[in-house]
Amino acid sequence: MTRILAYRFSAFGDVAMTAPVFREFLEQNPDVEIVMVSRSNFESLFADIPNVIFKGINLDDYKGFFGLNRLANELVKEFNPDLIANLHDVIRTKILDKIYRRKGIKVFKIDKGKEEKERLTDVWNLHKVQLKKTVERYADVFREMGYKVELSHQLRSVSQEKSGIGFAPFAQHKGKMLPLEKSYELARHLAQKNTIYFFGGGKKETETLEKWESMIPNSKSLSGKLSLKEELKKISELELMISMDSANMHLASLVGTRCVSVWGSTHPYAGFLGFGQSEDDVVQVKDLTCRPCSVFGDKECYRDDWACLEELDIQKIIDKI
Repeated sequence: MTRILAYRFSAFGDVAMTAPVFREFLEQNPDVEIVMVSRSNFESLFADIPNVIFKGINLDDYKGFFGLNRLANELVKEFNPDLIANLHDVIRTKILDKIYRRKGIKVFKIDKGKEEKERLTDVWNLHKVQLKKTVERYADVFREMGYKVELSHQLRSVSQEKSGIGFAPFAQHKGKMLPLEKSYELARHLAQKNTIYFFGGGKKETETLEKWESMIPNSKSLSGKLSLKEELKKISELELMISMDSANMHLASLVGTRCVSVWGSTHPYAGFLGFGQSEDDVVQVKDLTCRPCSVFGDKECYRDDWACLEELDIQKIIDKI
């Protein structure tokens, strides 16, 4: 049994995208075991994948070079890996790579396609093309090790009984988020015929969604009420999820639920569409040449009017549903 030590510490959605890749890679290579090192609160993402050992850590316990050196030594002592898969490629993981190379362990790392993404998000570039999907970039790390990996890009439904619509109106950055008044209108409209479940996290989001619940009959806020494991179970039982380009789309992918995703300053071309989700279920303002201006949605709008979100008609979302 070959043991691969893999690490990716953030962001939530990016870590979630590794899980379906691990599942299909390990099914095709049953003589391999993956030790996934990530933040402790992400453990449920990998709970039901055979041959994955999850090692949760708190990064605050391993600060600076000496902290990372201690982490590297602890992981070698505990797991004795044969190969290293760096699925993050940031300064922290580059340091870990160096330490492992010195120990004589072969390291393979993701190619994030930085230059292509810079070209894609240049607002003056009018020739935008689809870049390699992030899940394929993860799979490439294992291919480089010499393994065969064929990703299906198909959803696998976890639950047979499905009812209700999930709605996650928030995202980490403004450039990814439909204006809240539009999201409220959308929820009000959909709740006339369906039960709507709101998903979110954090104090402010929970307060907003509980207010919506009190104002919209046939809606229920689950924000701040579920553990990650419970949230995944609930999403698996939905007929449909509606999400921004955010982690909830990737959670829907993990449990095989279709997701209608809303994109503003970001774009599926950058490779972050959820695993197995259909491009037909993407909603976006198509005739804006400045899109995408950002890979993560964290840039200010250079036009100053957020047209990519302000001009998006919720009827487009309703039509998809």
